[in-house]
Amino acid sequence: MLILGVESSCDETGIALYDSEAGLLGHALHSQVAMHAEYGGVVPELASRDHIRRVVPLLQAALAQAGRSLAEVDAVAYTRGPGLSGALLVGCAFAEALALALDKPTIPVHHLEGHLLSPLLSADPPVFPFIALLVSGGHTQLMRVTGVGQYELLGETLDDAAGEAFDKSAKLLGLPYPGGALLSQLAERGDPARYSLPRPMLHSGDLNFSFSGLKTAVLTLVREQVEPLGDDFRADAARAFQEAIVEVLVKKSLKALKQTGLKRLVVAGGVGANRQLRAMLDDEAKRKRFRVHYPELAFCTDNGAMIALAGCLRLQAGASTKPAGAFSVQPRWPLIAPGSGAC
Repeated sequence: MLILGVESSCDETGIALYDSEAGLLGHALHSQVAMHAEYGGVVPELASRDHIRRVVPLLQAALAQAGRSLAEVDAVAYTRGPGLSGALLVGCAFAEALALALDKPTIPVHHLEGHLLSPLLSADPPVFPFIALLVSGGHTQLMRVTGVGQYELLGETLDDAAGEAFDKSAKLLGLPYPGGALLSQLAERGDPARYSLPRPMLHSGDLNFSFSGLKTAVLTLVREQVEPLGDDFRADAARAFQEAIVEVLVKKSLKALKQTGLKRLVVAGGVGANRQLRAMLDDEAKRKRFRVHYPELAFCTDNGAMIALAGCLRLQAGASTKPAGAFSVQPRWPLIAPGSGAC
């Protein structure tokens, strides 16, 4: 079964081909970071227009890499939400029109489910059940994952997500867009002993998160500086911020493992690429004898491979496809429906 995946939820356009027997055959990705950097953040209208320009060349590149033709595609999976409505509509319309022309069914996929399942693309994939730490964009959640579509929410952020806190704190430190990744790089040469920032909700007794206060602590630190912000201050403040956020993420994850009795942790989403987070989790895994899995670095960001994979796994789990042609997107779409244990 060959699944074509289309991702266009925000500022990356991704196309991929995933085979249920052979695995990932080809994928192509275009990032809009350079385009949006001039404006200091994502401009939705520009994002949508750029997706339109990129989808066909990326499809051609993915097909060439896979050595397959469109005639061999069995179904088309695409990101239905959450995300920017205009960007989602581009991917949705493209996928539905392509499937209609091919007389193939479509599989609408939840963007966060794609991230959640992306470590299954790695050379050392996890097996169910496991705890998932999902740290992607505006989401920070801990979930118990029993199988595809079987998710139990254990805790989530009450305000800013980890990724948002990274980006907002980077802006406070005067770093250009996209700031979160630059902050992480800067933190690697910072002095961990110079500043200490709070660890929000570290001892709350539950598995929820809160990072808006940490962002405010960075703002206070910046305002206390008499001189213009220098490189050493930025590096040391970035290190203090990262130390605080990583400690909270790690200790809450360990608590989730202990609370459920599970011995496997999956980290997914953009913040999952953070080197300090990976190092600390790896140390804890050795010390406390549990397994930790990450997506390949190429699949931490938004990509078509995770959507193609999620679509394939959904079909294998018995989910129904839908006829191509009629479509809609869901810019706001909870992965776990209220009062439910699954999406």
